Amino acid sequence: MHAPVAVSDLVRCHTCPVQFYRDRHHSRTEPDRYAVCKQLSYHLGETLDADMIWQEVTTVRPDIDPQLRGFLSSCVAACRAGAWQPAIEADVPVRSEKLGIVGMVDRLGSGDRLSVVRSGTAPVTGVYTSDRLRVAAYALCLEEMLGHAVSGGYVEYIPSGMARFCIPQPRDRRMLLRALGTAHRIMEGEVPQKPLNAPCLRCEYHAWCTEGSRGKKLSDLM
Repeated sequence: MHAPVAVSDLVRCHTCPVQFYRDRHHSRTEPDRYAVCKQLSYHLGETLDADMIWQEVTTVRPDIDPQLRGFLSSCVAACRAGAWQPAIEADVPVRSEKLGIVGMVDRLGSGDRLSVVRSGTAPVTGVYTSDRLRVAAYALCLEEMLGHAVSGGYVEYIPSGMARFCIPQPRDRRMLLRALGTAHRIMEGEVPQKPLNAPCLRCEYHAWCTEGSRGKKLSDLM
C-alpha cells in the first residue's frame, strides 16, 4: 500500500520525475510571487485594496522582497478588470481514497466551483498542461468526496487577471495515472530517467541529472 501522493508531486512527476526524486525528502519554499498571488486570491470577488493585501503578505512572509509590492499592484490592477466570484471556502483539503492522492483546492465557490490559483501569466489560449493535470486531480477528489460528478474547474492566472475554465479530458486523466505510477515507482526505490522534454535550463538539479540517472534501482547504484 502506497502513501498518498500530493497533487503537487503528481505535477512534478509529470514535468520531470527527477525533480520529484530529488525533492521527495525535502520541503520546498513557497515562491515569493505565489505568496503574493495567493494572498490576493483571498479577496477576489470583493474590493481589492493593494495596501491592505500587502500588509497581509508581509505578515505572512516578513522576509519577502519589498520590490514585489510593485508586482502586487500590477496584479490588483489586472484583477480589478475581471468579474470574480468570492470563495465560500479557501484552502480546502481534498483526497481520493481510490486513487491515493491528496491536495488542497485554493478556492471553492458556490455549486462546487473549484479554482486553482496560479502566479504565472495565462497562455494565449486555454490553460497549461500542468494546470489541466491539477484540475483533473482535484475534480476526481471532489467527485469522490461529494458523490457526484464535477465537470472541471477554473485556473486563475492572477497576474493576467484571468480565470479560465478547464474540463479535463480522457488524455488528462491518463496523464494523471501515468504520473501517479511514476511517483509510486520512485517511492519504491527506482531512480527515474530524465524525460525528453524536461525543463533542464531552469532546473536546479541540471548538473546532477546530466551526470547520469538511467532509471535504475537505488540498490543497483550502491
